[in-house]
Amino acid sequence: MNRSRFARRHLWMALVLAAAGTAPLLAGAGSGDDDRASASLDDNDGRVQRGREIVPPGVILNLKGKQRGLVWLGSYIVNTTGCVDCHTHPSYSPGGDPFQGQPERVNAEQYMSGGRMFGPAITAPNLTPDNAGRPAGLTRDEFVQTLRTGHNPHDPAGQILQVMPWPAVGKMSTRDLHAMYEYLRALPSLPDNPHPGP
Repeated sequence: MNRSRFARRHLWMALVLAAAGTAPLLAGAGSGDDDRASASLDDNDGRVQRGREIVPPGVILNLKGKQRGLVWLGSYIVNTTGCVDCHTHPSYSPGGDPFQGQPERVNAEQYMSGGRMFGPAITAPNLTPDNAGRPAGLTRDEFVQTLRTGHNPHDPAGQILQVMPWPAVGKMSTRDLHAMYEYLRALPSLPDNPHPGP
């Protein structure tokens, strides 16, 4: 993909995320919903149903001990807001790039294992669970903190995430961020993408 098309897609993604931040994905879910963030979700919510439907083929989720409603809502958020564009490299399997007029087929083999490079110094990280089941090695609170502040607590003080649209993502409700985390927690653990690139 050429850089200008990628930049347009990234801008579109930021606009979608900004809109999501001002219009909560769940009725009654606002920024002050910490106490209800893990409450069960209504299976009749269209986003929950759609999230279940759009898990990429070939991605096998581990639902044991997970809050399924949050997993499906997280799938909806992750798979509709551009997370895959940066955290899956390449985004599509050979012959499955919709931008080339091909039937879409997300790259399940490297799904969310990182690897998209932005210049020589920035590579999108692997968001699949580590050996302890923590996406990107972060606890849920650390994940929320990272997306709200742009600072990964495992990085040196003062280091701020670049490229990642955390100013938009961080405006999502706590429930939405918890849902993203729960979905990422359900993914198969993969090593860092062995073939990073632009």
